[in-house]
Amino acid sequence: MARITRPSSRRPSPQQSHPVDELLPAPQLALYGFQHLLAFYAAAVIVPILVGNALGLSHQELVHLINADLLTCGIATIIQAFGVWKVGARLPLVQGVTFTAVSPMIAIGTGAGGGTAGLLVVYGAVITAGIATFAFAPVFSKLVKYFPPVVIGTILTIIGITLIPVALQDAAGGAHLIGTPAYGTAKNLAYALGTLLFILSMVRIGKPFLSSLAVLLGLVGGTAVAWAFGDADFSAVGESDWFGVTTPFHYGMPRFELLPIVAMLVVMLITMVETTGDVYAIGEITDKEVDADTVARALRADGVATVLGGVLNSFPYVAFAENIGIVRMSKVMSRYVVVVAGLFMVVLGLLPKAGSLVASIPHPVLGGAAISMFGIVAAVGVQILGKVDLREERNTLILAVSLGAALLPTTVPSFFDRMPDDVRAVLDSGITLGALTAILLNLLFNVFTSRSTMEIDWDDVGEPAH
Repeated sequence: MARITRPSSRRPSPQQSHPVDELLPAPQLALYGFQHLLAFYAAAVIVPILVGNALGLSHQELVHLINADLLTCGIATIIQAFGVWKVGARLPLVQGVTFTAVSPMIAIGTGAGGGTAGLLVVYGAVITAGIATFAFAPVFSKLVKYFPPVVIGTILTIIGITLIPVALQDAAGGAHLIGTPAYGTAKNLAYALGTLLFILSMVRIGKPFLSSLAVLLGLVGGTAVAWAFGDADFSAVGESDWFGVTTPFHYGMPRFELLPIVAMLVVMLITMVETTGDVYAIGEITDKEVDADTVARALRADGVATVLGGVLNSFPYVAFAENIGIVRMSKVMSRYVVVVAGLFMVVLGLLPKAGSLVASIPHPVLGGAAISMFGIVAAVGVQILGKVDLREERNTLILAVSLGAALLPTTVPSFFDRMPDDVRAVLDSGITLGALTAILLNLLFNVFTSRSTMEIDWDDVGEPAH
């Protein structure tokens, strides 16, 4: 049986504060906080770019989406690390938009007509799912045993596999070019491949700091090359304001529709598992005791951040695993460093020029970077599945049928065309369909039986998965 990792018995004396609660001098807080920001930035902005491009938003609408995301990321990170009442784990955890929501949100948005009209349906589902997460947090923190490695590994593998086609579409030039001669040109593929090779070379060098910034450096390098060849347009950056505040419900009042809400509830169920794993992982790294109450507070923070995301024109939030690696590498465990990183994010979220610069990244460059990011998610899923006895027929069936269900919307896009739009919002997302299949089959085969449930080693689940 896999074990649930517990922190060691080493504890600071009563006279000493725990390293997690240490308030460092201001220069160190700023330096280490900026490092967290750099490690987080590329993964933070890629979700609004992918969703905005898929829904056909204009450049200015996309800029607003990016700035709203960064602002909300900052607020959510401060809540999670600093803690307010029973909300926030009070651990060095950075909050960001979850990749799990990308495919479902695109399906919901396009099913509602795309553009800002599609966003309104997405936001209605996001707000509702955030409220449900907050309310369900204490209960879920005691139900972890019902999500064994076969479910976690299958879901993470599905997330990676179903998002890679989105990255490949951008690598070919973006969805808006489908059907035109510009789609899939050698130049587009060269930009994507060059960006990917640059990222791999940064990792190959082996320096931990460069590796943590590989995706960000890849985006910068790829965009610079595209600009040199006249394929990156920054004219909109000059037209953007220096300062701007995202207003609640900028695109209009959210629309609350049942089946999109169901799809987003499934997304939040998955993110609750992700956050739980990250909380145990950071507890192990920092030697800080983690219990069910800590997990519940972290999940409440996810819920609050997700509701805030729906109000401030952003998306669902989860604890980011990349920054756990920064804590391990730097040995700096203070949660106040992450609070400062959150403040940096808030500042960036108030600068439309910064958002416009990010929105100007060429699609092929973005696609090349996304291939590596989404591939890592799938690889972590495979790593967790390595803990599963796949010689056991029931486990094999959970994995096999769930993968088949997840690939259905991707490989046969017209399969659900004749179904009502609301139904398609749930079934037309490979992540939602595959995750629901894995959860239900596990209940059928491993829970509603006399068989014992395999527990989770949160050390492995907490490895970088975004």
